[in-house]
This record gives sequence, structure tokens and C-alpha cells, in this order.
Amino acid sequence: MSPQPRGTNRRTVLAAGAAGAAATAAAGAAAAPAAAAASGDRPSGHGGDRPPATAQRPGRELRALLAEVDADRIEADVRRLAAFGTRHTLSAQDDPDRGIGAARDWIHRRLRHHAAASGGRMTVELQSYVQQPAGRIPEPTRITNVVATLRGDTDPDRVYVVSGHYDSRASDVMDATSDAPGADDDASGVAVAMELARVLARRRTAATIVLAAVAGEEQGLYGAAHLAEQLRLRGARVQGMFTNDIVGSSTADDGTRDPRTVRLFAEGVPTAETPDEADVRRAVGGENDSPARQLARFVRDVADNRATGMDVRVIYRRDRYLRGGDHIPFLERRFPAARFTEPAEDYAHQHQDVRVEDGKQYGDLPEFCDFGYIARVARVNLATVWTLAQAPGTPTGAGIDTSALTNDTELVWDRGTEPDLAGYEVVWRETTEPEWTHVEPVGDVTRHTVRKSKDNLFFGVRAVNREGHRSPVAFPVPRR
Repeated sequence: MSPQPRGTNRRTVLAAGAAGAAATAAAGAAAAPAAAAASGDRPSGHGGDRPPATAQRPGRELRALLAEVDADRIEADVRRLAAFGTRHTLSAQDDPDRGIGAARDWIHRRLRHHAAASGGRMTVELQSYVQQPAGRIPEPTRITNVVATLRGDTDPDRVYVVSGHYDSRASDVMDATSDAPGADDDASGVAVAMELARVLARRRTAATIVLAAVAGEEQGLYGAAHLAEQLRLRGARVQGMFTNDIVGSSTADDGTRDPRTVRLFAEGVPTAETPDEADVRRAVGGENDSPARQLARFVRDVADNRATGMDVRVIYRRDRYLRGGDHIPFLERRFPAARFTEPAEDYAHQHQDVRVEDGKQYGDLPEFCDFGYIARVARVNLATVWTLAQAPGTPTGAGIDTSALTNDTELVWDRGTEPDLAGYEVVWRETTEPEWTHVEPVGDVTRHTVRKSKDNLFFGVRAVNREGHRSPVAFPVPRR
């Protein structure tokens, strides 16, 4: 929704250690990272030659889920959304054929159709409010999100969100009448969320998954802010949110293609960091260990492999230069969140009036989308959110005991309440490493001492259940 850069971006070119041994209930499953490395389960590319030590090899059930993602269905959804002419937030809400209201009603019908297969576990709602004049909203305007919720069986208050925004725009962000097909920005992201709803409707999960098509993004992230606030007010424990925004094309503005890479933008210093938290971060050097960065590492662990066919290129920024997306309202409310987007944008095919100029076609049209690419992005999302919702929650209360000076590292954390919890793993890396390089299973305990100096390394803790699913890592802070 933010102003478009004037210049043309150019892409820049982009070890696992041995796992510690311990005889615990989860120790057998801890061999999975090594097995993934040995099997070559990660595609080549700027994701690295070997997976992180924390990588989780996709199991049979996940592989079957990924195989259900259908590029033809995704193409049909993108083309149908583009056919509404414009989906501008200020466009008609009561025209059955054109405008944001027609798109809203069609998305609602499709999601309800998918939810019918869930046996009542998936519900679909129109989540509306009236936005008063502000910024790019000149008059009171109804903003409506279409939200499908797959309720978890055993931990329903733990929530993971995947969204795309269904509003679109032309060159003038206030132009609500010109054609603005918005195929890439962002029918592609909406199609990802809708395809996940279709695939997941027949499945049972431990935690709750929310799949949303939000409005008002181009006018100021209004729909996402409303969704995030409603989740906060309900007391939902949102432990991960992903917006898919501009995930429709693998072709850059110079014609080069990168069909096997998706970027994941993840902030370092937390948007909602308090002064006290900033003091701790500066003291321990935690700029690269925010909840969003741990979430991004988790995505690489479970979705950067041959099962998805994609490299996940993590970008250490909240978003692109001068731009912003629907993950930001979640970050503002202290929910871990990140943004998926294509490897290099073509600005002639986003935020542009549909026209031919000097023989060149401008406009965000479906013919410039790569539907096989969108399907692979959907698989990355599916692998991520499925594993998150089946795994234990991110450990809470993680800390490093600093009550006495010692060259050892004593880690503590709170025990989770999941009925299938098997135990915990401690991870660590050099302070100069971007990803975790060592894993040590420690059993079903809430305290563990590592005979290594906390001054020299970064440490973390993650939970493991009986099926071998691991949570994202919790980064410990000093505790006395």
C-alpha cells in the first residue's frame, strides 16, 4: 500500500552441525534433520547447500497434503478475481458483477463451499466495520474481511494466520472506477489462502488456523488491522502470521526468471518493543532473534525443501523499501508475523492503469502471472502452517539463569500444556551464524545446563511432540 519506488530494483545474489545425543522420548525423532541433509531434501539455491540443524523433514501426511495443491484451481481463482474489473476499497459494494462488493461475495461463497467439507470444524464469516475518514479513506467506508477459521482440536486458542488482500488499485490510489484487475497484487495471495482452505478443510489440527482475505490494504492496511485487533480482543494466542502479497510472478522487470524462490521478509528489532525490552536486546545482542526471525527460521526448517520445490530466501527487513504489508498490524500487536513476496517485482504490472504505451502492456493482468509458481508458494505456506498447527506451541518463559557468574549456560523455561508433549531440545549457534547449527535433545524437563559459555553463543529452546513435530525456537532472556 505504500508509495511505489521510482527506480528499478535489481536482485542481489544471495552449517549444519551435528545434533547432540541424549536418550529421551524425542531422541529418535531428533535424527530427522540429519536424515534430511543426507537425503538431499533441500533444493539448491541461495537457501544454502545443507539444511539447518533444526530442519524438519516433511512426513508422509504432509507430502500428501502438498500434492493436493492445484495450480489450475489457483489460476481459476486469480482469473475470476481479476474479472471483477476493479476491487478498489472505495468501489461499489452492491454491484453484483463489478467492484469490491462482488469480489467479497464471491470469495465468501467459495470459502463456504470449501468449509462444507469440514464437518463443522471450519467456519466462514464476513468481518465488517465502518472506517471513518482517514488518510486514503475520504468518507465513511465499510471494510469487510472474509475469514475462514479451522478450529483446532486440542489447543484452539493458539492461532496461526495466513492472509492475502483482495482489494486492488490503479495508478492513482484514489481511483475507484478505472480497471484495476490486481491479478498479482493481490489476487495471487488471496488464491493461496483460498487453496489452503480447500486443502485443509478435511483435516484436523491441534491449533487453530485462520485463512483470510482482507480488504483496505492499499488504502492503509485497514482490514488486516481490524483482523489483528479482533484476535487480540478475543485473547487469541497468535503465534504466527503470514501475509502473501504479490506472490504471482517469477519474472523480474528485466525479464529474468527465478521460479523456485520466494522471499520472506522478517523484522529484527520488534516493531512493538518496549524500552525495557530494548535494553535487554542491546545487552544480549538479540537483534537477529526476534519472534519474527524465529518464525522465519521455522519456515526454512519445514518448507525449504524438495517437497515444496522452493527456496525460501529470508530477508532481514520488515518489508521492502518504502513499502508495507498486512503483517505490520500484527507486529504492532506483538504477534510474530512475516511477509511472503515474489523474488523480484515487475512494476509495470502492479499499481498501474491498464494500457499499452510505446508498445508495452501495462497493468496487473492475469497473463503476467505464473500459476505454477503461485502453487509452489501455496505449498510453502501449507507446509509451514500445517506443521505449526500440529506441533507444540513456542515455549514460554525461556530464560538464561544469570544469578551467578559461570562459564556454563543454564537454560530454564515453562512446561507446555499440550497432551502429546514429549520433551524439549536446546539449540545454539555462533553469534555470527544466521541459523541454528546444533541441537541437543534434553527430555521432558524445564531446566538444562549446557557446558558452553552464554557469552560466546546464542541459545534457544524448542518443544517436541510424540509425532516428532517441533515448535519454533524461543530465544531466552536473562533471568535471576
